[in-house]
Amino acid sequence: MKIKIPFVVLFVLSFNNLWSQAYLSSSNQLIARILPKQRQAFVTKSISAVNGKDVFEIESKNNKIVLSGSSGVALASAFYYYLTEYAHCQITWNGTNLNLPATLPQVKTKIRKETPYDYRYYLNYCTFNYSMSWWDWPRWEKEIDWMALHGINMPLAITGEEYTWYLLYKEMGFSDEELKGFFTGPAYFSWFWMGNIDGWGGPLPVSWMKSHFELQKKILARQRSLGMKPVLPAFTGHVPAAFKNKFPQAKLKATNWTNGFADTYILDSEDPMFAQIGKKFLQKQTELLGTDHFYSADTFNENEPPSSDPEFLGKLSARVYDGMAQADPKAIWVMQGWLFYSDRKFWKEPQTEALLKAVPNDKMILLDLATEIEPVWKRTQGFYGKPWIWNMLHNFGGNTNLFGRMDVVATAPAEALNNPQSGKMKGIGLSMEGIEQNPVLYELMMDNNWQTKPIDLKTWLPKFVRNRYGKSNVNALKGWEILRKTVYNVPADKYIRDGAESIIQARPTFDSLTRWAKTTLNYREKDLLLGWDEFVKAAPLCKTSDGFQYDLVDITRQVMANYALPIQRNIVAAYRKKDLATFKKESSKFIQLIDDMDRLLASRKDFMLGPWVSDARRWGETPAEKALYEMNAKDLITLWGDAKSPLNEYACRQWSGLLTDFYKPRWQLFFTRAEQSLKQQKDFNTSQFNEEVSNWEWKWVNQRKDYPTKTVGNPVNLALEMYQKYRKTMGIIQQ
Repeated sequence: MKIKIPFVVLFVLSFNNLWSQAYLSSSNQLIARILPKQRQAFVTKSISAVNGKDVFEIESKNNKIVLSGSSGVALASAFYYYLTEYAHCQITWNGTNLNLPATLPQVKTKIRKETPYDYRYYLNYCTFNYSMSWWDWPRWEKEIDWMALHGINMPLAITGEEYTWYLLYKEMGFSDEELKGFFTGPAYFSWFWMGNIDGWGGPLPVSWMKSHFELQKKILARQRSLGMKPVLPAFTGHVPAAFKNKFPQAKLKATNWTNGFADTYILDSEDPMFAQIGKKFLQKQTELLGTDHFYSADTFNENEPPSSDPEFLGKLSARVYDGMAQADPKAIWVMQGWLFYSDRKFWKEPQTEALLKAVPNDKMILLDLATEIEPVWKRTQGFYGKPWIWNMLHNFGGNTNLFGRMDVVATAPAEALNNPQSGKMKGIGLSMEGIEQNPVLYELMMDNNWQTKPIDLKTWLPKFVRNRYGKSNVNALKGWEILRKTVYNVPADKYIRDGAESIIQARPTFDSLTRWAKTTLNYREKDLLLGWDEFVKAAPLCKTSDGFQYDLVDITRQVMANYALPIQRNIVAAYRKKDLATFKKESSKFIQLIDDMDRLLASRKDFMLGPWVSDARRWGETPAEKALYEMNAKDLITLWGDAKSPLNEYACRQWSGLLTDFYKPRWQLFFTRAEQSLKQQKDFNTSQFNEEVSNWEWKWVNQRKDYPTKTVGNPVNLALEMYQKYRKTMGIIQQ
């Protein structure tokens, strides 16, 4: 007797089989990129998800490592689980260990892991500029591999967004001249799309728009082939200034970010054109790029609404979503919850509840953007019934420092997941402003993906160290235990949002800090020196490890950066005592410290200005475009705006090239002017100096200059040289 299978069932089975084959192929290609010589040792298979959530299995069969997964991301996660748990390897932005044993370890008992999370989110608008401004496809390919290995299935995807808007505005009758003052330069897109600034760093060449639209197509194709669901942009009301001339009847509101930039214009959601434009944009974007029905829209990023009336806010929220739903009935609004953290004085319970409850629960997902700092879910009853995602923000501005809340990251996600008051917690994620730093925090956070219990750092940290350095080492582990208790611990009785900068990076001052160059540490300087001691002791046995080389340079950089402050205080004390000899002696030590840091950091590409500037210029097709991108690259990490920018040093970096070419000349100018005032027995003219130095900074931002792109020197030897030169003196000063 023949059993007839309905056509619809055959179609679904056929579709699922094709989909499985697609992500099996993508996973196999990922494995081949990472382990080209051992790729034949791995076999991939498809298995079903559990209640829509990813699952993977690992076992050994016929001398092969068999990886089974419910998606390409699950398979990649299985592969990385094998690499870390069995082969003792590690892949991070800052150091990779892929020294596998000649015979791959067997998996004696089948491993099965199920994630409790529907969503594993990745990226913040700011990441696309503080870290990703100049990325090409090879760099993006590496990052998408990293995402998959670490379980990410919901990445924000806004590369090339400007081209879709360009096409739409051209269809609406806007000329290139009218759009010239709208699009920002490439380093400022994040704040442009969040409605904070127009035009700065531009005008944006159409060649950039086209090239990055093509890049976005590659990014989305690769992400989707692995089973990721990218979050694409939606309309939030931000329109060109020329809009008021072309559509004089439109209801526009001028708004200002208050950071030294001109007004931007927001189309009122009550205006009929709001829904029309929102619909047209999503239709155009879907036509060009497809959709996975997740859309990012942040209507009030660091800008207060015109009214705090809950009814007004509820209606506004409903209209924003309606604009999405008209184009895509399956649309789900993914909202960054930053506004509830950054402007908590405005967003009290009635305002927050009204904004959120106006959209159906199954049509909105909230990102608790900085949960490790302040869990907003706790004061919003789990976001009033909306699905939400626990995120680690961790890094602001892409700044360079050792910092993090290791104990919080190890325990808080699972505690929230199991808390009956947390509501619909559906995921975890990473929402840092900048990446390629503090890799331990990101490895730790992503290990939460596949478990429901808190991570035990007593067992996790030794495993991390072994995987990173390719061997166990007692001194290395002692060093990491000290890091855990110092730089990676924020005392509960202190509010410290993020890591400290060095006084070196501050615009020169007689104070101990400036607004964006904060020098307050979350630990005692002398305690970190003990960790440095242990890393130096570990050097003979660990020095060939890429990860160890990075870590030794990083901790050496940090203690030297900290040491600048007591020297600067000595300089200030000598100045106030009118002790010219001591002033000159301490000033010389300060400049020498900068030179030594620069030489140390030149040994690792992770800490070099050259690649950042070179990568920016490479996107230019003409000398003018290259100059524009170079200016963008240098401005973002120094002034952030023009010569009078209040955001100077927000995104400062401790990079070789930047230290000697930007920070050092500023301090030299400061010391020269201070010495002159001592000799002339006059008060130091602070306002005159600030005017002089800001003009110098603006010239630096706009000048044409190449910086080294190749490393110089052995990182371990240079770190040991700095240890011999500075350790004893640091210990005396920091008693």
